Amino acid sequence: MAIDQILTLFVLAAVVAAMIWDKVRADVVALTGAAVLLMTGVVRPVEVQGAFASPAIIALASLFVIAYALELSGLLDRAIAMAVAMCRRLGALGIWLLLGMIGILSSFLNSTPIVVLGAPVVRDVATTLGLSPKRFLIPLSYITILMGCCTLIGTSTNLLVDDMASLAGQSRFGIFEITPVGVPVAIVGGLYLMLVSRRLLGGRFEADAPEGGVAIDESHINSAQIGNAALFAEKRPLRPAHAAIALGVFVGAILLATIGVAPIAATAFAGAVLLILLRVISADEAYSGLRPEILILIAGMVVIGIAMEESGLAAEASRMLIATVNGLDPLVALIVLYALTMVLTELLSNATVAVLVTPVAVALAESLAVSPRPFLVAVMMSASAAFATPFGYQTNVIVYQMGRYRYMDFVRVGLPLNLITGAAAIAAIRVFFPF
Repeated sequence: MAIDQILTLFVLAAVVAAMIWDKVRADVVALTGAAVLLMTGVVRPVEVQGAFASPAIIALASLFVIAYALELSGLLDRAIAMAVAMCRRLGALGIWLLLGMIGILSSFLNSTPIVVLGAPVVRDVATTLGLSPKRFLIPLSYITILMGCCTLIGTSTNLLVDDMASLAGQSRFGIFEITPVGVPVAIVGGLYLMLVSRRLLGGRFEADAPEGGVAIDESHINSAQIGNAALFAEKRPLRPAHAAIALGVFVGAILLATIGVAPIAATAFAGAVLLILLRVISADEAYSGLRPEILILIAGMVVIGIAMEESGLAAEASRMLIATVNGLDPLVALIVLYALTMVLTELLSNATVAVLVTPVAVALAESLAVSPRPFLVAVMMSASAAFATPFGYQTNVIVYQMGRYRYMDFVRVGLPLNLITGAAAIAAIRVFFPF
């Protein structure tokens, strides 16, 4: 191995170990790895600069500002109040409809503030109706994860996979290109949760679950990429004019990107600037909504991904996987890739997995002389499929604390969900993304 490959492998191993150890914030770990690679000359300053100015970073930062404007306008609080009234009329069915509506929001907005806002509502409504909140809080987290996989902007993982694939020479994904795969997966997962949640979760609610805001054990969420969740729990009065403008800008940014006027990074950036110019959100508030811990984590991991490409380490990893699946049918290779990514996601952050696996997925497809598209979609789906542990995804942490769940609750409900959604994803990918 060349010296650059050895250095990159050492940094990658150290970053992965630090994230599993979980004593240092994930964004700091990623930045440290990027700094070491820069100081040793494995990557150049211009490449680091490119990572911090990547379309994924610009799109995410801009969408965070727009989402924060929607929160400050009180629109989300008003929507939740209307959902509470519906649940009181329809009972348990109403709560499931509420979970579905929250999931739809997470297809376009970051799931963490949505779950922070929605989880206390779900808990309180369930308690009012004499139902166990445990029956609904884990499904709330899982449904937002599943629905986030339905669009390119529903999760930062999808945007990062798109970015890494572009570096590998692939064309970029459209906002709704993965929707035909994500929607069936979300439906199958949602039906499973409706059928099993009462039997597996419904009977052990502890009456002393924390009241009021969201009780978060900060020691477990350094690598969960969410910062201070309490910022999102404050009730906001509705400001109709600001809400209408923010919603219009958000819809406009999505529509313009969908019809191909400009990439989502450009339309979302223009939308965020427009909201500041129209004084819907102040510049200081916009900076508060940027969520730098997520942006820095992704940028740092992109630098590591660039080092893997430049040093040839990604090519070596690809050759090893290709040798393993050599001669196999592309469908079998796709299943192997999906399973590998899913296991890694339960152990590492989504950004880490996207950086590690995306270049391998492209090389694997090229070695089999098939389209990389289905393999990239498989990475998008499986890199977010963190259902079997309470710490695999940031929203899991929130409901884990609020519902006073046991660790094994996530294993018993989430492990079958991993398998069911994996099978649905592979089937949908075969239909909508042929080799």
